[in-house]
Amino acid sequence: MPQALEILQKYWKHDQFRSLQKEIIDSVLSGQDTFALLPTGGGKSICFQVPALMKDGICLVISPLVALIKDQVQNLQSRDIKAIALTGGLKSEEISVLLDNCQFGNYKFIYLSPERLQTEWILDRIKQLPISMIVIDEAHCVSQWGHDFRPSYLKISNLKPHFSKIPFIALTASATKRVQQDVILQLGLTDTATFQKSFKRENIAYFVTEAEDKLFKMEQILKKNPEPSIIYVRNRKSCLDISSQLQSLGFRATYYHGGLSAKEKEKNMQLWMSEEAQVIVATNAFGMGIDKSNVKTVIHIQLPENIENYYQEAGRAGRNEEKAYAILLTSSYDKLNAENQFISVLPDKEFLNNMFIKLCNYFQIAYGEGIEEQFTFNLNQFCSKYNFPIIKTYNALQFLDRQGIVTLSQEFSEKITVQFVIPSKEVIRYMSLNTREEPILLALLRTYPGIHDVPAAINLTLIAKKAETTENNVSSLLLQLKEKGIVDYHAKSNDTKIIFNVIREDERTINSVSKYLEIQNKLKREQLNSVIVYLNDDANCKSKLILKYFEEQSNENCGICSYCISENNKDVGIEDLRIEILTLLKIKALNSREIQIHIDKSSDAIIFALQSLLESGEIKITPNNRYTLK
Repeated sequence: MPQALEILQKYWKHDQFRSLQKEIIDSVLSGQDTFALLPTGGGKSICFQVPALMKDGICLVISPLVALIKDQVQNLQSRDIKAIALTGGLKSEEISVLLDNCQFGNYKFIYLSPERLQTEWILDRIKQLPISMIVIDEAHCVSQWGHDFRPSYLKISNLKPHFSKIPFIALTASATKRVQQDVILQLGLTDTATFQKSFKRENIAYFVTEAEDKLFKMEQILKKNPEPSIIYVRNRKSCLDISSQLQSLGFRATYYHGGLSAKEKEKNMQLWMSEEAQVIVATNAFGMGIDKSNVKTVIHIQLPENIENYYQEAGRAGRNEEKAYAILLTSSYDKLNAENQFISVLPDKEFLNNMFIKLCNYFQIAYGEGIEEQFTFNLNQFCSKYNFPIIKTYNALQFLDRQGIVTLSQEFSEKITVQFVIPSKEVIRYMSLNTREEPILLALLRTYPGIHDVPAAINLTLIAKKAETTENNVSSLLLQLKEKGIVDYHAKSNDTKIIFNVIREDERTINSVSKYLEIQNKLKREQLNSVIVYLNDDANCKSKLILKYFEEQSNENCGICSYCISENNKDVGIEDLRIEILTLLKIKALNSREIQIHIDKSSDAIIFALQSLLESGEIKITPNNRYTLK
C-alpha cells in the first residue's frame, strides 16, 4: 500500500499535510468512524481523497451542493483519477450505465446528492458496489440545528447497517457543539474519532467599518491593498453594478453569480485567478472549491445571513498565512435591509400551504396524484399568475426541495439576455422617433442600467408590468430591435425543471414538514441576530466574538481587528489627531470623507477622534452632516 504522503505528492504536488489532515487520514485508514470540523481553507477533501486512493474499492461521497460536486469531480479527473457524479437531470438508464461503469471500470469516487439515496433501486445498486468508505460532506445539513438542514440527510443512516465494517467520515466547516453531537447521533456513528481545528485565523484582521459611502470606502481599501480581492454582494444586479463602478474608478474588476453561463463563469474566474482582474465582485455562489492562496481582502458590503456563512466567505482571505483583511462595511440602513432580505421573505405555514396547492393547480395535478411527474417551470410566470412575491415563493420552493417534496433540477435563471449595441444617444433618438415603443425601452434602461456595457438577463414579466403591456409585446419588440441592429438579443430555453416526489395531499403534505419550517425560521432569526450582535458590539475583539459564536474560548485579543486598532488608537497619537482635525476645521466645515482625504489615518481612528471632539464639545455636526468648530 502506498503511503499517504506519496499519494499527496503524486496527485497534489504537496510535500506536507496541513494541520490535522494526517491525523484524520490515519483515523480513516484504521477503519474508525470519524467526525472532522475543519474551517474553510482547511483542506477537507484531502482527508478522504488520499485514504480512498490508498484503499481498494470505491469512495462514496454524499454532498448537497451540485456545483461543489461538479468542481471536485472535474478536479479529480484533471489528476487522472476516475470519478463520476450522479447529479440531477440524469435519466434512470444513464444512472444505471454509470453504476455499471463503477462496478467494472475501476472507478475510485462516486459523488451524489442525499436525495439520490431515497430512490430504492439506486440504493440497492450502491449496496452491490465495493464501497471502501462513505463520506458525508457538509455534514451540518444532517442536524435540524444546523444552518442548512436537509431531512434527506437523515436517510444516510440507512446505509450504516449494510456497510457496518467500513468507516463513515462526516466533514463540515462550521458547526456548534450542539450540531456536532446531533450529526454523530443522527448518522449512527459509533466509537467516533472527533477532530476539530480551531476557528482562530490569526492572520485575518476582522474589521467592521461604518461607511455611508461604501463605494468611496472600497476605493480606499483597494488602492491601499492592490492584491487579489473578493467583494461579496447579495444579488446579481449588484455584481454588475459594483463591478462597473469599480472599473470606472480605474480598477481591473470582474464579477461572478449563479445566473452566468458556464462559459462566462469560467472566463471571469480565470481573469481573477490569473490576476488580470484585481477584484471579483460575487454573490455567495462564488467560493466553493476555490483555493487562491494570496487573497488579501474580502469585503462584504451588505450584512451576511449568518455568522457561519460570513466566516466561510471571510476565510477565503489569507490562506497563504500572510496578513489579510475581512472587512464588513455597514451603514445605518443595513439592519433594516437585512431584515427585509432574510426575515420578511421567510414563508410561514399558511403561505407554504397556499403556494403548494396553487403549484399543483398550475400543473393540473389531481389530489392523490403527481408522484414522479416532471414539468418545465418558470418562476416569474407562476408568481405573476397568482400574485405571489417572487423571493418568498423561491424560498418556499427551496424549502420543499430540501424536504424532498419536490426536486428543482437547476437554479432559477432568466431565459432572455439583451444588450444595446448602439450608443445611448442613438437609443434616445430612436425613442423620440418611435414613441409607441418608448415605455418598453424606458423600462429596460431604468431596470438594467448596465445594459449598454454587457448582456443583461431580462425578467420579461417585470418589464411587461413596468411598461403596462404584455410579455408577447416585449418579446416581439426585442426581436424587431434585433433585426434593426439596435440590440443583441438571445432567448435561452433554460427554465427550471420541477419534479414532484410525493402525491398531492395538500395540507397533509405540508403538515408533515411544517415543524421543520418553524425550526428553520426561528433559527434564521437567531442567526441574523448573532450577526447584528457582532456588528454592534464595540466593546470586544471581533476575532473573539467569532470564536465565542462557535463556542471556542480565547483569553487574548487578536490585536489587529477594528476593535483592537481603535483601542490602541486611544493611547497612541489620539491627541495629535484631534489637533490635526481642529486645524482643518478652522479653515472650513468638512464631512468625515473629506477629513479622511486630508489626513492619512484609518477611518476608525478618525471616527474615534471625531467622537472624542464631539463629546468634549469642541466641534458640532451641521444639518448636512459636516463637522465644524463650536
